[in-house]
Amino acid sequence: MSLSAEEKKKFLKALEEDEEFKFAVAGLIGYKEILERIVDLESGQKELKESVEGLKEGVEGLKKGQEDLRRTVNVIAHRFGVISEMSFREGLRHILEEEFGVADVGRFVMEDDEGLVYGHPSEVEVDVLVKDGKHILVEVKSRVSKGDVAELHRIGELYERKIGIKPSLVIIGGLIDEGARELADKLDVRIIPTINSSR
Repeated sequence: MSLSAEEKKKFLKALEEDEEFKFAVAGLIGYKEILERIVDLESGQKELKESVEGLKEGVEGLKKGQEDLRRTVNVIAHRFGVISEMSFREGLRHILEEEFGVADVGRFVMEDDEGLVYGHPSEVEVDVLVKDGKHILVEVKSRVSKGDVAELHRIGELYERKIGIKPSLVIIGGLIDEGARELADKLDVRIIPTINSSR
């Protein structure tokens, strides 16, 4: 809507002579500016919220990556004996909490007089956790081979002979050979990867 020259002249005259009208117009102009600023502020808040949500996702991804890396380093380091037993147990505890809802794991030692596991009489050690009456034998390997799967299966047979309870068998591993996966399925051994990639 546009004003004629005469209407503009009357409008300006009213602004000069009518104090109440002048303040009303000024207030209206200020109100419009405030509304525009509120709209701008709401738009800025929405963009900020979206940025914060993206940042949260990025942080969660970073934390997950750090956890995977920490586990892998612990597994490999334990394999080559460069970390303490305490550090190894701490890394294993987090995995067991996530997978089984339990963190306590103990080292169990058995005498294999018949040589069932290694082909000659020997002392056999394995990590054991017990939950709800279920016994779970756990081995940790930097790389899981068919031999590792077969060995844990034999340890499970020895454990059943000694304890009288058939245990569940779990290998927590870094790199996993395809042949190991196939044999694990046949021997009912569960493999839990510490990293997503496998070979």
